[in-house]
Amino acid sequence: MDKIKVLVVDDHPMVLEGMRSMLTLINFVALTGIVPNAYEAMEAIKKEEPAIVFTDINMPEVSGIELTEKIKKEFPEVKIIAMSTFKERSYISQMIQQGASGYLVKSASKEEIEEAILSVYEGHLYISSDINMTQTEQQEIKNIPVISSREKEVLQLIADGKTNPQIAEQLYLSMHTVDSHRKNLLTKFGVNNTAALIKLAARHNLV
Repeated sequence: MDKIKVLVVDDHPMVLEGMRSMLTLINFVALTGIVPNAYEAMEAIKKEEPAIVFTDINMPEVSGIELTEKIKKEFPEVKIIAMSTFKERSYISQMIQQGASGYLVKSASKEEIEEAILSVYEGHLYISSDINMTQTEQQEIKNIPVISSREKEVLQLIADGKTNPQIAEQLYLSMHTVDSHRKNLLTKFGVNNTAALIKLAARHNLV
C-alpha cells in the first residue's frame, strides 16, 4: 500500500520529537512534518497534503479544537486525531464534534498509534484504549450534531435562560437571526422544544 502521509502539531518540542521517533518506525507512515502551532499546520497541510493530522488540544493562541474546525472547513478530506493528556469526555466530544476521527492520550504506545492511524484512515472512529468508554458511548459521541461557534454561543445563552430579544442584544444580532439559530439547533438535535434541546446539549457537555 502507499504510505499514509502524517503531520503532527504540538507546541511541546519533547512531544514532537517523541512522535517523530515513533512515526518514523512505522513502515506504512510517511511523516510529512512536525509543526508547533496552528498557523504552520495550515501551511504544511496546503503544501504537503497529509492524509492524517495529529494535533494537541491545548495549544496557545489557537487550540486544537479551533484548528480541527479550521482544517475540516478548508480540507474536509483530511482526517484528524486529537492528542491529549486529558481523558475528560467533554474534550473528546468537542474534538469529535468539530470533525476529529480519533482521540489518543499522549501516553499511547507505538502499537496503539499504528492502530489509530489505520482505523482512522479506513474511515472509523478511534478512541484510545486508556479512555473508559463503551461502544454505545462512542457511537453517541459520533452522533453529536456539528454546530457552528455562533450556534454554540446561542445554545449557551438559551441554556442560561435568556430570551430571544436578550440573546439578540447580547450578540448584536437581529431577532430574525437568533430565531433562525434556535430553529437550526432544534432541527440538528432532532428535538421540538427548548427543554429537550438543553437536556441533550448538557448530556453531550455542550453547555
